Amino acid sequence: MVRLAKPRAESASVGDARIREIFSRLAARNPHPRGELDFSNSFTLLVAVVLSAQATDAGVNRATKNLFAVADTPEKMVALGEEAVQDKIKTIGLFRAKAKNVVELSRQLIARFDSQVPKTLEELQSLPGVGRKTANVVLNIAFGEKTIAVDTHLFRVSNRIPLAKGKTPEEVEKGLLAIVPDEFLQHAHHWLILHGRYICKARKPDCPVCPIADLCLWPEKTILPI
Repeated sequence: MVRLAKPRAESASVGDARIREIFSRLAARNPHPRGELDFSNSFTLLVAVVLSAQATDAGVNRATKNLFAVADTPEKMVALGEEAVQDKIKTIGLFRAKAKNVVELSRQLIARFDSQVPKTLEELQSLPGVGRKTANVVLNIAFGEKTIAVDTHLFRVSNRIPLAKGKTPEEVEKGLLAIVPDEFLQHAHHWLILHGRYICKARKPDCPVCPIADLCLWPEKTILPI
């Protein structure tokens, strides 16, 4: 492998065209991306995303298959109870704390929101175990909002390529919202998360098969020798 030279700074117009081309290519490869968590309604989506913190989507799906079979509404989750929820999700990291949050957020959905998942960032974040990323995932997938949910994969990709640099997930989120063309915003975070999960990986990015390698400005990008 050879290492590419550090690229020169771009002009604003060139940068805008580059960003559009990046998302055009990602969209062409995967026109209708979706998250990899299994769910059947907005409530089960919310629970699945809460459970996915520091866990793999595949691991969460294995656990929620049995959980959602008996508790796919806030009322059923509360009736199931914290110990039973723990038992069904015990293969997931931090399962005790997560079970407590899931049961309590279910109680609050019943008491405060008529058993409905709220549709604002602030209301979602007021629920136990729901941070900004989780709230943005729910708003995007359940309610079609053009949000950017920044997980570790997206944070790495956005800073590495780069698209929008930031020291915190919220800085990256705001930066992307400012630069991603509107027609790509609906699916932007899905494309970037999947790109980071399967191609632009943390330790060994698969640059030779990357569809946007020629648009990437990362100085440590690698290519196969010709």
